[in-house]
Formats: sequence, C-alpha cells, structure tokens
Amino acid sequence: MRIDFPDGSDSVSSDAADVNDRFSRAFSRAVVLSSAPPETPALEEYWPDIDGLAHRETVTDETIGMGAPAGTFFDFAAVHLVTTATLAALSRAYPHGRFDWRRFRPNIIAESDAEGFPENDWVGRRISIGDELMLEVLIPCPRCVMTTLSQGDLPLDSGILRTVAQRNNVMIAPLGQAMPSVGVYAKVLTSGVLRRGDHVRLTN
Repeated sequence: MRIDFPDGSDSVSSDAADVNDRFSRAFSRAVVLSSAPPETPALEEYWPDIDGLAHRETVTDETIGMGAPAGTFFDFAAVHLVTTATLAALSRAYPHGRFDWRRFRPNIIAESDAEGFPENDWVGRRISIGDELMLEVLIPCPRCVMTTLSQGDLPLDSGILRTVAQRNNVMIAPLGQAMPSVGVYAKVLTSGVLRRGDHVRLTN
C-alpha cells in the first residue's frame, strides 16, 4: 500500500523499512503501522463541551472493538446500520444542520417511514437483508466529535452532535452509560450478497 502525506509532498510504501520513523516525524509522536490490531485496542477520544456527553472538554482512552471478531479492527463492530427515519428526525430537530449519511459512515442505510429512531428497538434482534445476509443487532451506535467535522462539502458543525445528544441519548449497556447515538452496531451471523433495494426484515 502506498500512503501519501497530507501536504502532497511525499509518499511512502507500507513495507518500507523507515515507514514508522517517517510517520512518527509527521505526527510528532511515536507511530507504528501494524497489519494486525493489538490484543486490547484503544483510541484517544476528544469530548467537546456539549451537554449530554459522558465527558466534556477532555480526552479519554476508549477501548474499542468489543463487538468485532478477534483479529479485526473496528470502533465496536463490523456493521453500522442507520435508517432514513433517524436522519429525518434529526433534520427536523435541527433544520440548519446537514444530517448527511457521510457524517455517520454507515455500512447500510435502510429506508424507513417510521417516526423517531426505530433502530433503538432493534437491539438484541436479528435482521435479515436480501436472500442470505443475517445480522444480530448489538447496541445503539454511540457518536463522537467526528460527526461534526467538515468533509467534502459538509461544514464544521457542532450542532450535529449537540442535536443527537438532545434527541437520542440512549443507554449503551456494554459501556455502562447513556450516549448520543445514531443507528445501531451489528455483527454478521450469516454472510451474503447485499444489493441496493433489498428488503430489511426483523426476524425476532
């Protein structure tokens, strides 16, 4: 894999002998590029000063990958699903915000004409999509400051996370706290091909 540096002045191959040194100089801290996650992966998370967050104006170390298969690297689980109903509910609550799906980076967007946040009721249930794919919904998907950052034509907007915290602050059992959530995390029980327009069915 070839990695370009942000300023466009340099690039490096992932198997270069000095790749870690070059990353460390670029980030002004020790950086190691690894092909496998550590046994207990964690990340540093910045919490902005917004009501409803578990912490405010601080940085914490957060364990990740608790719902993911061993040897993989995810924030929590391999699949993030969000409904159009959730995005619409947030848009109505904060019309000036752009609740574009790109802010939340889901694997699957399901069309729904339900009111509110229907995914919250899916926790612990199974979802069948298409002919083969079967998922088990694990937890609501907690959101962080990343959703507020500018990307592409989407502007920096702290109101995005503030609105989620005000409208859908739900208990995340494995984390032992309520957190602003958009969509749900799920694990794959039966793999299968997913196609645009496939029906999403709750099976239990």
